[in-house]
Amino acid sequence: MSVVLFVSLFLSILMKFTWPTWWITIWARLLLIGVIQLTAFGLFERWPSRLPRWVARWLLQVVAVAIVVPFAAALAYSLTTLGDPVPWYENKEKLSGCGSMIGAGLLFSPWIAMSALYRQISGQAQRQALSFELERSEFARDALDSRLRLLQAQVEPHFLFNTLANVRELVDSGSSQASQVLNSLIAYLRAAVPTLNDAASTLGQELNLVRAYLELMHMRMPDRLQFTIEVDDAALHIKCPPMSVLTLVENAVRHGIDPSEEGGQIDVTVRLHHGRCIARVSDTGVGLGQGSEGLGTGLANLRERLQLIFSGDAQLSLTSLKPHGFGAELNFPAKFN
Repeated sequence: MSVVLFVSLFLSILMKFTWPTWWITIWARLLLIGVIQLTAFGLFERWPSRLPRWVARWLLQVVAVAIVVPFAAALAYSLTTLGDPVPWYENKEKLSGCGSMIGAGLLFSPWIAMSALYRQISGQAQRQALSFELERSEFARDALDSRLRLLQAQVEPHFLFNTLANVRELVDSGSSQASQVLNSLIAYLRAAVPTLNDAASTLGQELNLVRAYLELMHMRMPDRLQFTIEVDDAALHIKCPPMSVLTLVENAVRHGIDPSEEGGQIDVTVRLHHGRCIARVSDTGVGLGQGSEGLGTGLANLRERLQLIFSGDAQLSLTSLKPHGFGAELNFPAKFN
């Protein structure tokens, strides 16, 4: 509509200098013609609902805009000359003016219609591109969620089978602690299993599981495993992936302390630093040299989960400690629950 207003105003100003008719009358006629053309353009945009394949709708719209020009001009002159003693079509000057308006309409309106169609097609293409991008992002998010669920599902058997293997060793050796350790394991699993499928956990919940796991392992080998847990109180409510710190602790027990004849100590520390959370698990076990077999599964799984959850803004660093031992450090954004 704004284009019709502008074009009719522009043409009326040009015609004002050569026509004896009042400028407002010229503008009213041109505006009426433009409104009728706009109506025809919109009508054939939706009607008929189905067209033969060999008929392009845009072509039908352009032809319709051109065809209505003579009828629109005749109607405009009829409405603006009501009350005149002589009909406009019997007046040579008005008939000539009507012909000029028809010529101007036929000259300009198809180009205006084509311009409108171009803007319409361009707008539809942009909307379609945005729609495709939205669908693509939704598919990518669904794929990411599926991948995370798959990785989370891999954590469960990996952790549970390793823990049950420890209990089996006690049973096979006839240890008097087997029953007590099994009871502790059952109590631990009652607390741990409901959180295995959670998409997010807090460090407080994670460290509760870590403490329960280390106490369980200490009961299995009281003379060979000691541990400490130090955490900033402010870090307890930070979001973290479930089983993340626990994976590091389990790795330290299985590949650091277990293979060592003397055993060792596991230290768990969690600190906040410049908006990031740094969780470190270090052990004084055998280190990378002797206990490195099989390190890949749990840590590779954890690395991939961190990549998916934090989009590359989290790191898992592994270091060898002197004289022996192994350190693993998680560094991720501190987002509070």
